Amino acid sequence: MAGQAQITSVEAIEAFRANLILFTSQARPALEEASSDVLRTRLWLENEQRRFWENELRVRNKKLEQAQQELLTARLSDFQESTSLQQMAVRRAQQAVQQAEDKLKTMKRWDRELENRAAPLLKEIEALHSFLTGEMPKAVAQLVQIVRTLDAYAGTTPVGGGGAATTAAEGGQS
Repeated sequence: MAGQAQITSVEAIEAFRANLILFTSQARPALEEASSDVLRTRLWLENEQRRFWENELRVRNKKLEQAQQELLTARLSDFQESTSLQQMAVRRAQQAVQQAEDKLKTMKRWDRELENRAAPLLKEIEALHSFLTGEMPKAVAQLVQIVRTLDAYAGTTPVGGGGAATTAAEGGQS
């Protein structure tokens, strides 16, 4: 070889390694949290909200039937001259049933849309998480080896696992 490499900063590689470790330790929990948020939302839509609106629809249908029965009774009764209150109660109950049906349809649509939109993103999150857990430790180990190799090449020994690199001339070699 015509000359030696001028190694001036192994500390930069070590700083990068430390930052890589920090990034990995922060990114993994963030990805796990994102995945669990999607799962919690999906379960909320599929279970809690569906049960709530199905139950609400049953309750509102019972109220509608009751209001319709009261209207029928009022029409057949000779004692009541006007059935407008019962008719208004039936209309309100019909609107409440319609609102519950609409909410249930909307909730089911949201469930489908969440699945369609989240599935590709969850695959990407899973791939990144796999990369972080599988490949990043290898990269960190490789950086440690690079620092050792550069320290050995520069003719220095790492101080405290660190690595103040010096050039060959400073190490007494030519």
